[in-house]
Amino acid sequence: MNFATGAALLALCEENKISISEAMLRRETTALGTGREDAVRRMAHSYAIMKKAAADSLSREIATVGGLIGGEALRVHTFSRQQKPVCGALMAKAVAYALGVPEINASMGLIVAAPTAGASGVIPGCFCAVQEEFGFSDETMADALFCAGAVGYLFMRNATVAGAEGGCQAEVGVASAMAAAAVTQLMGGAPAQSLHAAAVATANLLGLVCDPIAGLVETPCQPRNAVGASNALICAQMALSGVTFPVPFDEMVRALYRVGKSLPPSLRETAQGGCAATPTGCALCKKIFS
Repeated sequence: MNFATGAALLALCEENKISISEAMLRRETTALGTGREDAVRRMAHSYAIMKKAAADSLSREIATVGGLIGGEALRVHTFSRQQKPVCGALMAKAVAYALGVPEINASMGLIVAAPTAGASGVIPGCFCAVQEEFGFSDETMADALFCAGAVGYLFMRNATVAGAEGGCQAEVGVASAMAAAAVTQLMGGAPAQSLHAAAVATANLLGLVCDPIAGLVETPCQPRNAVGASNALICAQMALSGVTFPVPFDEMVRALYRVGKSLPPSLRETAQGGCAATPTGCALCKKIFS
């Protein structure tokens, strides 16, 4: 049940009449030599951590290590409850949760790096919002994480998920692709539709640079998590509607890697370019470390 590309994954799903999640679960149990129940239990534990981090972020104002963010998730959540959200209830929830998990991360709380700490809000943002909106069980959500994991694994194997190597497209962009595929599966999409969603999610964020102010995983990381979650939901909606992307998933994975390697070092997590190099960004860096 091993696979190294999206094409191979789809072939396995078609041949065995299984979902991407099931293919990934079978691969994990074989590769790790663990039992099915243990693998499912571990994934359920990961989702429980995601849910707690998302919920905790909306319960109080959070003080982060660098002080560049904190309380944004609660403000978005409060506003959405008081007034009709501009982007609709589901998207507003996803944005609030996606903003919140980075606050937990930046305050030394417990999160799941999916695929990285800098992009840790994207999947919880989508998953928690979709679960609340459609009433999926925790078991169903944990199963969908295997689908997200399959996409993340393919990026790790064939490209990168490190901002220092590929820019923020490799972090938030990959997280968005993972979430898009999983949400598509959750809503009844076929494996091919999930990879269409992942491909277009990747294309939408292709070239996104990694430029953390003061070198901290706070901003612009946090709002980009909200963008990644929103992008994932949009791409899932398109894929479920029968919209296809002309460039195959595997080619988009390779494109992301090539673009990432083309980015100058100043735009790959060094805090020497982009937002970090603006006058305000430099002033904030001096203030934090003075």
